[in-house]
Amino acid sequence: MRLPGLGFVLLAFALTLAACAPQRQAPLAEHAPARLTDDGYIAADGMRMPLRRWLPADELRAAIVALHGFNDYSKAFERPAARLRAAGIAVYAYDQRGFGAAPGRGLWPGQEVLARDLRAVADLVRAAHPGIPLFVMGESMGGAVVLATLVREAGLRPAGAILIAPAVWGRETMGGLKRSALWIAAHTTPWMELTGRGLNIVPSDNIAMLRALGRDPMVIKRTRVDAIWGLVDLMDKALAATLEIETPTLVLYGLRDQIIPRASTLAMLERMPEAGPERRRIAVYEAGYHMLTRDLEGGVVIDDILAWIENRVHGDGAAPLPSGADKEPIRRLRDAP
Repeated sequence: MRLPGLGFVLLAFALTLAACAPQRQAPLAEHAPARLTDDGYIAADGMRMPLRRWLPADELRAAIVALHGFNDYSKAFERPAARLRAAGIAVYAYDQRGFGAAPGRGLWPGQEVLARDLRAVADLVRAAHPGIPLFVMGESMGGAVVLATLVREAGLRPAGAILIAPAVWGRETMGGLKRSALWIAAHTTPWMELTGRGLNIVPSDNIAMLRALGRDPMVIKRTRVDAIWGLVDLMDKALAATLEIETPTLVLYGLRDQIIPRASTLAMLERMPEAGPERRRIAVYEAGYHMLTRDLEGGVVIDDILAWIENRVHGDGAAPLPSGADKEPIRRLRDAP
């Protein structure tokens, strides 16, 4: 009996891996201008994403396009949006593709599509409020989308970017064992779903909020391995993008964050181009977890965001934050136990 040659075996192995390659949502052709409705964003390819808007009753001073985190959806900004709206700042948040009630729930859409959506929504919000300063804000994965889009879409040009615990845990800072395990899983069982049970990770100290998320059917509880693969691709891109960021930026991070490692956040901050406090503000919260604006002390973080926006709109951007969390942030990140 003649055994298959090595080349045949390798070819068969390669074909097996190809059949199990990570999946993503199929791209669609653009056929109409993007637009906003009362409760949705209709992309140029016809896909509809649910959209929430919090509009001030009186004078409008600024507007924000906000992007939620991985497995979350636009309701994530309900708490900060209420405070921002009361201060005259409009907040627009939409369910990104693959999340919430958006198309392709559970399947990774691809970072290019996520970037195009952010640029399109930002353009639409800017057109709806001409002459009003526009900011972009992202939490966790949303922060990674913001970072990648600022480099990819030069025309975005926001007045500032707010990054709440941005997801920058790319392969470079992940470690070889985790990288290898992810590659094997993504290329052999990409459809496998993970729950995170047993990891003992605490994303916030707001237990009532976490329990509500656990009951919310719009929050994804079981995650495909290839969606995690896509997220890591995005985090790679976000970490690389920090080398080119010129947009005035506010970065917020909690020392109790158990989702994005401190080393990854330090790598991001150390790569950002040198800039004075009027263009780069970093805030580190001693009691902060990953879901900073939804933590028990989230009001402190929201007030810092509001103060930074107001100073960028009406001042020179150099004023310190009211909480003091921006005092020696890099040293505190390095020295924290």
